[in-house]
Amino acid sequence: MKNRLFIARAVSSVLAVSGVLVGVAAQAQDIVQFVSCPIYRDADSGKKSGCWLASDRESGARYDVSKSPTKPLSDHAVLVEGRVTDESAACGSPTLDPVRVSVLDMPCTPKMLPAEGYPGRKFVLPKRNVRPLTEPRSAPPKPFAAKTFYLFFDFNRDFIVYQLDDYFLDRTIAYIRGVKASKIVVTGYAATDPMEISGQEIAENDRIARIRAEEITKALVLLGVDPDKIETHWHNGAKAVDVVDSDGLPDSSRRRVEVFVQP
Repeated sequence: MKNRLFIARAVSSVLAVSGVLVGVAAQAQDIVQFVSCPIYRDADSGKKSGCWLASDRESGARYDVSKSPTKPLSDHAVLVEGRVTDESAACGSPTLDPVRVSVLDMPCTPKMLPAEGYPGRKFVLPKRNVRPLTEPRSAPPKPFAAKTFYLFFDFNRDFIVYQLDDYFLDRTIAYIRGVKASKIVVTGYAATDPMEISGQEIAENDRIARIRAEEITKALVLLGVDPDKIETHWHNGAKAVDVVDSDGLPDSSRRRVEVFVQP
């Protein structure tokens, strides 16, 4: 779906930087959030070892955002949300981990840096990687209990993010099947309250919560869930949630779908 950004200033001010967020279940000084034009660094380790970088121009800090499940596009600005770590050997900049990168509908001039001796990272499977569908899923332990599952989205997007949301969806459908769910409530949320980030006032559009909920409902039906067992709802002005799967990134947790499963 095409992003709709409500932007108060011209694109030329994109690279100004925001302050640090107050985190949910995280220390404020560890979390950064800003809009930036991404930079790709070549690397010395061969295929898939290059680095994606993004600069917070107010502080002058450049961060390695390569661990985001969604990768930047070189000609579009990105919304960066992440926790700063001390690791910088791979790409020459402090690594954000966890990190979310949302591609925005704002143009940038592509920029590439040489390797400059930095090795990058050889590809490894991320921790949230769906196992082959031929592998049996573990049965939920009894007694069965009502449970809520969470899926998180990029800014103003309804796309089920590879190696993030597909993992959460796989876990959700395994539980639904394992407990023979009698009722499922799918609720979409959107961060429609404006926030000022890097000198820009941005907010998700007021239809994205519904679209997210409907997309997840559709996915559950395609995976074999009886549509008569599903209720679908949506809400704007979402608040942050402090759950393990949100990785302690409060604002990205506002962009979500909750799936409540009643055995």
